[in-house]
Amino acid sequence: MKKKYSIYLGLLASVVMLVSGCASTEDVQILDREDSRLASQVNATHRAMESLKTDQAAFQKQHQKDVADLRKENGASRADLSLRIDNLQSEVRTLTAGMEEYKDFMKRPSKEIEQVRSDATSRTKSLEDRLKASEEKNRLLEERTRRLEDRDKEMEARLLKAIEDRVKPLDSKIDQVASKQSAIEKSVREGEISSEQKASPTTAAVLYREAYEAYQKGDVEGSRRKFETFLGQYPNTELSDNAQFWIGEIYFQKKDYERSILEYEKVVTKYPEGDKVPAALFKQALAFSELGDKTNARNLLRRVVDRYPTSDQADMAKKRLDALK
Repeated sequence: MKKKYSIYLGLLASVVMLVSGCASTEDVQILDREDSRLASQVNATHRAMESLKTDQAAFQKQHQKDVADLRKENGASRADLSLRIDNLQSEVRTLTAGMEEYKDFMKRPSKEIEQVRSDATSRTKSLEDRLKASEEKNRLLEERTRRLEDRDKEMEARLLKAIEDRVKPLDSKIDQVASKQSAIEKSVREGEISSEQKASPTTAAVLYREAYEAYQKGDVEGSRRKFETFLGQYPNTELSDNAQFWIGEIYFQKKDYERSILEYEKVVTKYPEGDKVPAALFKQALAFSELGDKTNARNLLRRVVDRYPTSDQADMAKKRLDALK
């Protein structure tokens, strides 16, 4: 305001000087320069006023935006606060309900609570008793399994011993037959016997011995072929039932239990009077047991006990029957 007032005074002074006519040319020039300067100041003032208005408008716009953002943020905060209050109220209601249930439970008669505790204790004790009974049953089953395994080992040992006891005399007999054959072959070379004598039973004994020696050496397939060749040539000698039995043994050793049962059956049907029948029946029972057929196994074991009570296999069959019960 002071600046505008000074401008007006200057203009007024200039007019007075012109009117009075006492102003010189130099004064006029000074007045022009002063007028130009004043006009420049007026323009600058005008520009400053326009800039001020622009700044004021921008300020008002920013102020309005800040107010709107503040109101929006305030609204969001209120909504979030309201949601939190609702959640807290819900939790308070839940806790209150839980407290009411607990108060109701505590108001129940003490007998009811004791009954619940007694039932829980009883069920726990029952479960513990059942667990102990199960553990005891498993222990007894393991002991029985061990006893059965020991019996099986004992019976197998006895069976092998019985077979060896029977084989030893047979080996001696084979040696005797072989000696006779050597003597006969010597006689043949010397021309002392006829061609009919050359086909004597000693040839069968040698062939049987070769088959049995192959079995002892572990050549079970070679042994089986030799025993089958022996039976093809000599089906009805005193060694034929033994040869048939060893064929069954070879299949049993290979765990071909079905085939071993068939081969043992040939011992029983073809040589019913032979001394290998009890052993063949007993081994048939073992083969059926390995196949899981306990019924046929028990029937065959009883057959051994009933028909051949004095045989070594009868004692083993009795023990095996006890194990199958």
